[in-house]
Amino acid sequence: MRTLLITGPGGSGRTTVAAATAFAAAREGARTLLLGTDAGDTLGPVLGDADVPGLLTVRRLDPDAGFRADLAALQERAGGALDLLGASRLEPEETGSLPGAEELAVLRALRDAAASEDACDLLVVDLPATPRALALLALPEELRRVLRRLLPPERQAARALRPVLGRLAGVPMPADWIYETAARLDLQLAAVEALLADRGTAVRLVAEPGPAGAEALRTAALGVALRGLRLDAVVANRVLPEGEAAGWLAGPVAQQRKTLDAWREEHTVHPVAHLGRDPRGADDLAALAAPAAPAPAGPVRWPVADRIAEDGVLVWHLPLPGARRDTLDLVRRGDELTVTAGPFRRVVPLPSALRRCTVDGAALREGELRVRFRPDPELWPRSR
Repeated sequence: MRTLLITGPGGSGRTTVAAATAFAAAREGARTLLLGTDAGDTLGPVLGDADVPGLLTVRRLDPDAGFRADLAALQERAGGALDLLGASRLEPEETGSLPGAEELAVLRALRDAAASEDACDLLVVDLPATPRALALLALPEELRRVLRRLLPPERQAARALRPVLGRLAGVPMPADWIYETAARLDLQLAAVEALLADRGTAVRLVAEPGPAGAEALRTAALGVALRGLRLDAVVANRVLPEGEAAGWLAGPVAQQRKTLDAWREEHTVHPVAHLGRDPRGADDLAALAAPAAPAPAGPVRWPVADRIAEDGVLVWHLPLPGARRDTLDLVRRGDELTVTAGPFRRVVPLPSALRRCTVDGAALREGELRVRFRPDPELWPRSR
């Protein structure tokens, strides 16, 4: 299964592009699942009468239902403890979704789509606007990291010793169901992580060519790169017709042309014409001529170059297109490196060879962060 994650700045038309992409793929014969993540039904008005029976399936999230199901399951697993505390159970109808329920619903939908026996050929995901989308895509890795710190898996091996340890320490030890819940959540998050890292998964950014769109695209591309996701292409939406650029329209057309030329120097760009109206239904979606889904490609790699013979260092190459020196920051803590680039931050584990080294410096060149590591004589194998 190929997965296409579509996002862009608010108002860029990302939902329209997602619908047009899924509709075009289904018309070409691909079994396509279009997943909408907005709380409201934004896909319905755009799709209108657009349908390809047997090939196009549209699914919309219901975060409230997912939250109520999770709450019921949690009360069932913790029933004994709740009864001992004298707590009264909550009925699902008494609750509304909490902050974060939408994000968890999206992750669950991605996991279910990847694990479904009736797998589709193409999964098109209409993600929220870029800032929320990138925070959402960071959740699986961040949550797994937090779980490993709070409940290290190796501690589960001491299950039989917990009563003894509890008496010695004088404090109650975590119950088995906590570890079981953490392990189950870790498996679910790992499935989403595997989907995002799969060679058939790519991100497609939608932006309207112009100064505001250019800055938003630069920031979005930087966030995608820092997450280690593959950027497939940029869809330049609502491109004005060149041949009719007269009068007041000449200025906006020239501005769009300049932005498109700059984007093409760094990205694969697919212009989508401005129809003069909000696209609605099959005819309009077909007229947009959305680009086809990308073919599977290799994962994004952050290679380590061995320059010990020449300079005595190993160099870690982190592609960060659009990064600026004054917004970059690096902090090493143990076997992890915290990388801050603009508004984004990611904690990444060091490759095994670099864990036996000390940071020797870093430089940003040609859209790539190059971090130098010098082998620690106390930890590095000595040659005879």
